[in-house]
Amino acid sequence: MEQVLIIGSGPAGLTAAIYAARAQLQPLVVEGLQPGGQLTTTTIIENWPGYAEGIDGPELMQTMRRQAERFGTRFESGMVTGISPAEPELQVTIDARTITARCVIIATGATPRLLGLDAEQKLMGRGVSVCATCDGFFFRGKTVLVVGGGDSAIEEALYLSGLASRVTVIHRRNELRASKIMQQQAFDNPSIDFIWDSVVTAIHDVDTQTVTGVTLRNVHTGQTREVACDGLFLALGHVPNTSMVPDAIQRNAEGFIITGPGTATAVPGIFAAGDVTDPLYQQAVTAAAMGCQAALDAERYLREQGA
Repeated sequence: MEQVLIIGSGPAGLTAAIYAARAQLQPLVVEGLQPGGQLTTTTIIENWPGYAEGIDGPELMQTMRRQAERFGTRFESGMVTGISPAEPELQVTIDARTITARCVIIATGATPRLLGLDAEQKLMGRGVSVCATCDGFFFRGKTVLVVGGGDSAIEEALYLSGLASRVTVIHRRNELRASKIMQQQAFDNPSIDFIWDSVVTAIHDVDTQTVTGVTLRNVHTGQTREVACDGLFLALGHVPNTSMVPDAIQRNAEGFIITGPGTATAVPGIFAAGDVTDPLYQQAVTAAAMGCQAALDAERYLREQGA
């Protein structure tokens, strides 16, 4: 019987583990396919508090993991494929076996939607980014492209316009899907322009390990052209990682887990934290804060249950 089982090992999961372990709950963390979460795919992180010169993403996650281990957190490789809210405990299936737990914290994060090009992964953190707030600082005075046409794309473009010398929004349609007020802000911004009816078919240059430009294809004419740039920001939204979540847990229209009060879900004993619950901020520091809340909520729940 596990007191607290945490699914996911990104900032939310590891912070929950640190707090739960310090409360003597001996949490078990199931790391998933990508131990450490999205931050292990980034390079330098400059907006994590406490590091004046920034810190490498994989280094930060390894440090958090060691901190959780220091207080007694246990780690297990594997994928959680199902959670059954059986009374009085929860049944959690990890790969081919099932264990029981009094509390489960879902901290599985969300996966950015990508274009599906080979160069994306090879150049991620080397000019390709899925977070302007995280990486925009590195593109001060440079030329960047933003792919997308919704609120998130325009928000990224507006943020980048205060840093980059030029921001160009690439959209596959001839009009934006963003809210009218955000559209007008972008149209009125002299640092932002648009390329319509176009999709990115190639990202250059893998050989130099840095983004130098892209190939665009017009969706109507099929014509292609090269556009030079220093950075490519993908703002196509996120898909929450909820394949193991039982139907009894409520989700919004985009699939993000709905919580409240606090980090509690609709199923007693199941809590959720981080990007899997957050379609708005999607920041490592906010995920960590929610991980703290989830551990405190779980501890309170166990105490109320007499466990």
